[in-house]
Amino acid sequence: MNHDTKTVWADVLETVKVSVSPAIFSTWFTQTHIVSLTGHDKRYLTEIGCNSSYVKDTLENRYYGLVQDTLAKVLGKPCDLSFVVKENPNKVKDVALSSPLFETEKNSPQELKRLLAQAKIRPGFSFDNFAVSSSNQMAWAAAEAVNQNPGTAYNPLFIWGGVGVGKTHLMAAVGRSVLQKDPDSKVVFCTGEDFTNDIVEGIRNKTTQMFRNKYRKLDLLLIDDIQFIAGKDAVQQEFFHTFNAVTAAGGQIILTSDRHPAEISKLEERLKSRFEAGLIVDISPPDFELRCAITQIKARERNLDLSMDVVQLVAANLDSARKIEGFLIKLMSAAKVKSAEPTVDFVKSLLGKGPEENGKNIKARPPEVIDAVSKYFSLGKRALLGDSRARPVARPRQILMYLLRTQLGIPLKEVGRLVGDRDHTTVMYAVEKITYLASSDVQTREDILGIKNIL
Repeated sequence: MNHDTKTVWADVLETVKVSVSPAIFSTWFTQTHIVSLTGHDKRYLTEIGCNSSYVKDTLENRYYGLVQDTLAKVLGKPCDLSFVVKENPNKVKDVALSSPLFETEKNSPQELKRLLAQAKIRPGFSFDNFAVSSSNQMAWAAAEAVNQNPGTAYNPLFIWGGVGVGKTHLMAAVGRSVLQKDPDSKVVFCTGEDFTNDIVEGIRNKTTQMFRNKYRKLDLLLIDDIQFIAGKDAVQQEFFHTFNAVTAAGGQIILTSDRHPAEISKLEERLKSRFEAGLIVDISPPDFELRCAITQIKARERNLDLSMDVVQLVAANLDSARKIEGFLIKLMSAAKVKSAEPTVDFVKSLLGKGPEENGKNIKARPPEVIDAVSKYFSLGKRALLGDSRARPVARPRQILMYLLRTQLGIPLKEVGRLVGDRDHTTVMYAVEKITYLASSDVQTREDILGIKNIL
């Protein structure tokens, strides 16, 4: 019996959509299609195409059973699956058909570039190249909702989190999308420092009306690092009136900060109240899977072909999008200079896992490192420094010895004394073991990064 693969896969995706979150569906399933569907006796053999090797690996490892069961229900027979990296040819045709025959001046790439520059939005920030995982799913969903209904969904939208987690990218992506849909929209992206400087300039030159005309008649106001205005009375007062003017006219405001509004000292209560009237969401540091996705996206943007082993190695060693982006630039330059391929060994040499380089990463005293390891693994100090050789205790103890030796540069004998009066040969073995695992085992690398973050 012949099946229309488009119809079959559309039915499968409709069922999957109910079983997973919107963010997961958008990230992993929307870029898939059926390459081939053949029947053998009482079973079907289905080949599913994915747009990248990372999507392929994720679907195979995490959603194989869900896809297999759903496909079997749609077809009425058991199915065997195989995943391949292959672009959907139908999608290319659909895009071509949906594109206007002749680009108008308003929707041309050159015009969009000009509008983004005018609004001070980086052109590289879009929803298409924003990777979604559990750590940023809520923020992504909120930004998408604002994108669909600016001024009504969540106003203001307040996104907070640490450095390099994607706050600015997400905020700028909304601005880009709004300008793409309506080039006549009035959009301004600025930092808290820019906003402050504009007010100071307006007061100094008696041009405050120009400042108000710039900021109070907007469809979308995007302010990065809003915590910068805290403690500046005149700036907070002007922002309060700007906030009221924009929202009263139906405009949307999106703000980012490195802290929750309640934790920003010297921020006026009336501003905190305005922020809390909208939606406040946080973005956590990216987990390993998300860092892998970010690495692939950034590499693809630079036409850099990386194997999955290299992608995972980079993601295991770098804990933020900015560090990953910076390393990929370094990798491209080094590969070009040395005419080398980005192999695992070449990337390892660039990452530099020697004690000398790692020693620069943290500054702490031995008791603080012991406390951090104890806290991270939820182990009592007595157990951590004791005689138990059980793996749940022995591995954290080895990581502790590794950190004391490589990060603090403490002599082997002293490390042994600190960790329960152990022989220096035991310390040597632990350091060698964890050094190897830090290069080859993702979980060990995650554990080391987690302890460093505590410190």
